[in-house]
Amino acid sequence: MDWESHARQMADEVVQPGSRWYEALGHTPRHVFVPRWWASGQGVWELRDGPSDPEEWMRAAYANRTLVTRMGPVHADLAEPGDTVPGGRPTSSSTLPGLVVNMYRHAMINGDDRVLVTTGTGYGTALLCWRIGDELVTSVDVDPYLVKAATERLDSIGLRPEMAVCDITGPLPEKYHRIVSTVSVRPVPVSWLEALRPGGRLVTTLAGTGLIITADKSTDGGAVGRVEPDPAGFMRTRHGEDYERQTDDLFKQVEQADGEQVSTSRYPLLYVPDDWAVMSMLELAAPGIDHRIAAVGDERTVWMLHPDGSWARAAAAAFLDSPTVHQGGPRRLWDELERIRHRLNREGTLPVYGAQVRIAPDGVLTLSRGKWSQTVE
Repeated sequence: MDWESHARQMADEVVQPGSRWYEALGHTPRHVFVPRWWASGQGVWELRDGPSDPEEWMRAAYANRTLVTRMGPVHADLAEPGDTVPGGRPTSSSTLPGLVVNMYRHAMINGDDRVLVTTGTGYGTALLCWRIGDELVTSVDVDPYLVKAATERLDSIGLRPEMAVCDITGPLPEKYHRIVSTVSVRPVPVSWLEALRPGGRLVTTLAGTGLIITADKSTDGGAVGRVEPDPAGFMRTRHGEDYERQTDDLFKQVEQADGEQVSTSRYPLLYVPDDWAVMSMLELAAPGIDHRIAAVGDERTVWMLHPDGSWARAAAAAFLDSPTVHQGGPRRLWDELERIRHRLNREGTLPVYGAQVRIAPDGVLTLSRGKWSQTVE
């Protein structure tokens, strides 16, 4: 297969020819790391097998998009031909190459830096090895199978970084100049601060938000930095085979229930994950909300569900109609959302992107911009 021409074409799309990442993108065989993946179909995820359809394999592997490689506990490598997964949540993927490179750019990696990264399929690890040398790279994942598969695939193309099965939120193997996490966390683990060398930098995203956090280790053992202006979202860290969705029972109870409070919103219906800034502000103010959506013709309904029993359902018959909102439980989640939208309407922007970041040595993170501040514990 002429994978090199596909890789070079992707490199042309992702970066400029003068970029330090151009050669890494153009010479790393992404298809080796994603022989199988899950594709979203009609309400199910369908298995795709690269070797059985080389043309589709090349198109998928060398497109600047994310390829889902694990649905719940089912890894694409270990599925049977023709398998499907109904619903569920992705638990591992090969992140779109442009975003991987962007995270590395935010890390400001120098040629002699020791760097810790998250494994996934191993493709992002391969890009970094190509860029700075495998002897400077440590790659970790909580999933033993992922580490084993990535190690073998990296070895097959001549790359041998240090690989470890490791919960990245716990103790880390060594000390590093850079930590780049392509899984999201909340809060930033104290172990990262302990593992960073003086002046080292961490790059991650806050779970449930679209916020890229960059922070440099400070002399007191904490770190200071900022929220980068570009948004990104990654899967959360997990500690088991799957993510636990704690609101399924609540959804069954309130899917069509009348609320304790019923109102009409002044704004068009919003599915919160469609707006990076609003989603991030809401997650900071009221973490842990599960957002769901359904559409029948022009009518759309969104739900906001929280493990504490709070819920909201909003429905509108057309795009610009004011939705009818039902709310129940101990908190009024839609009111929390409306406060954020009022602020956006009043000020024309929200303060999260470009905010200053301060991480205390005990891991308490504070975001601030102007008169606004938010603490994340």
